[in-house]
Amino acid sequence: MDSKSKLYLSRLLSRVERLETGAALPEIENPQPLGSAFRIGVTGPVGAGKSTLINRLAREFRNLGHTVGIIAVDPSSPFTGGAVLGDRVRMSDLALDEGVFIRSLATRGAFGGLAACAEDAADLVDMFGYNRIIIETVGVGQTEVDIVEACDATMVVLAPESGDDVQAIKAGLMEIADIFAVNKMDIRGADRFLSDLETALAMRDPESRLRAFPVQSNNGTGIRQLTNYLESYFDDARRAGTLTQRRTGQRARRIKRLAKNLLINRLWSRLSVEELTAVVESGLPARDAAAALVEKLVQRG
Repeated sequence: MDSKSKLYLSRLLSRVERLETGAALPEIENPQPLGSAFRIGVTGPVGAGKSTLINRLAREFRNLGHTVGIIAVDPSSPFTGGAVLGDRVRMSDLALDEGVFIRSLATRGAFGGLAACAEDAADLVDMFGYNRIIIETVGVGQTEVDIVEACDATMVVLAPESGDDVQAIKAGLMEIADIFAVNKMDIRGADRFLSDLETALAMRDPESRLRAFPVQSNNGTGIRQLTNYLESYFDDARRAGTLTQRRTGQRARRIKRLAKNLLINRLWSRLSVEELTAVVESGLPARDAAAALVEKLVQRG
C-alpha cells in the first residue's frame, strides 16, 4: 500500500475515533471483503514485552508475504485525550515498510484494555486489504479481557518477572488465551517459569491444546516458530469451521452491545433536563427513581 492510501486510511480512522454512537462507518472505495484478515489479539501485563514481540511478529508475517496492520491501544493523555504513541516509537523500524500500517488509539477512559473504537478500526484496516491484523491492548490486569471479542486468536504474553504463574493462571486474563508466549527467556529462572506454567495449564485442563511458546523478542529467538504456529492455528480453525463460529458469536454480541448503547442514548434524549432533575430531587430511593424514569419512557412509547 502506498503512502497516499495510508494517509487516507489514517484520516478515516481519525473520523472513526470521533464517531457518535450509532453513526455509520465512513465509506471507502473498492473495499476488500470484511473478514478476510486474520486478527490476533496481544495482551498481558505491563512490561512483558508486547510491543517488541509484535515488532518481531510483523517482520515474520512480512517475510511470509502478508501485509500487516497494527492497532496499538495506548493510555490516553490526561491533557489532550489522545494516545501516548509509545508503540510507534518501539516499532519505528516498520514505519517505512509499505506493507505495514501502524495506528495508535487512545483508550479515552474505556475499560477492558481496548479503545471503544478498536473493533471499528480493525474493520477498516481489514477492508483496506491488510490480511494480518495485530491488536495490542494496554498493559492489563486480571479482568480486562475485551480483546477476546475483537480477534480470531488471543495471545497472552508473560515474562518470568510476571509473578507466580499458578496464581496468574487463575486470573480472568488467563482464561481467554488461545496461546501463551513466555518472553524474556534469557532471564534467570525463565525455564522454571515456563515449566510451571505448562504444568498449571495441564492441571487446569488435561485435554487442552493450549501451547506456551518460549521467545526472546529482543533477539528474535522463537519468533519464527510462534509465527508458524499462529498461521497453522488460523488454517486449522478455518478448515474446522470454528473460526466462522467464533466470528458469528462475536458479531452477534457486538451488534447487541451497539444496539443497546444506541437505544439507551435515544431513550435518554427523550427526557428533558427538568424531568430528570425532578426525579433526582424527588427524594425517592435510587431504584424507585430509576423505575419512575423508565415508566415515563414507556408511557411515551
